[in-house]
Amino acid sequence: MFKYILKRIAQAIPLLLVISFIVFSLIQLAPYDVIDSLATPNMTPEQIEILKEQHGLNQPFFSQYLIWLKGILTGDFGNSLLTQHSIAADLAEKIPHTISLVLPAYVTALVLAIVLGLVSAANRGKWVDRMIDGFASFGIAVPTFWFAMILIYIFGYRLNALPFIGMHTLGKEGDVGDFLAHFALPYITLTMAFMPELIRYIRTAAIVEVDKDYVTVQEAFQASRAAIFGRHISRNVLIPIVTQIGMALPMLVTGALITETIYAWPGVGPYLTTATRSLDYPVIMAVMLLSATLVILGNLLSDILYSIVDPRITKGGQG
Repeated sequence: MFKYILKRIAQAIPLLLVISFIVFSLIQLAPYDVIDSLATPNMTPEQIEILKEQHGLNQPFFSQYLIWLKGILTGDFGNSLLTQHSIAADLAEKIPHTISLVLPAYVTALVLAIVLGLVSAANRGKWVDRMIDGFASFGIAVPTFWFAMILIYIFGYRLNALPFIGMHTLGKEGDVGDFLAHFALPYITLTMAFMPELIRYIRTAAIVEVDKDYVTVQEAFQASRAAIFGRHISRNVLIPIVTQIGMALPMLVTGALITETIYAWPGVGPYLTTATRSLDYPVIMAVMLLSATLVILGNLLSDILYSIVDPRITKGGQG
């Protein structure tokens, strides 16, 4: 197991380097650069050259990349051009806010999806299956921002029951009740955003298991439907669920960009949105690289969980 994990990590390192180079190159190819966001119309060419020198933009492309990569490897993402704050410090503050919103919503969505997906597969073709599948189809079709606006209109404006801006009311930063009140609407929005696709995924995986021989054998021994799903199918659906858990890792940071922006939740979403509007390239590069890194780590986590759930995977499928 340990050798398998080391092998997967060794394979991920070159890929991370390639991704970092691609991210840096794409930013360099953008029609605007850092100087466009800093320079003013009344600046002289000499002043603009001084700005380029201050930010290392007068150096060759590969030199700029190596300087940036060295900073990344030492935990220095640079400073925001907009605020001049440390990007690493900003992310260290905002990522926990995003995780506190995304993680509970995703866990809730996953648990509900497992239950509804198994119930749907157990009643394939019946009215329960059609109702659950219709709910999943509707949920996939509804845009997240539209659903969020409906919740804001009903519970924020019409009923005036829940706040919908920020994470705390000013002056009540330590109040748990106030936090939960602000948490409710974005939590519901994200849960409903995650759940439909998970239901479809788990339902499909369970239906594949239903058509396998071991289910036929269990039915021949007159095992109940509930016993077959509870003892056998639910366990065999575990590997597809592990895939979703691993791939959900990037969402802990970048999975709520729209929702956070709509509700002004002080996480990575508004931070990246503001940076994009302001051409704050160091922030954009840092978040893009972080997101890509989490995708690779998510795949690595899936592989490790695979090997735990089914040890045959590390042995090349040999029994």
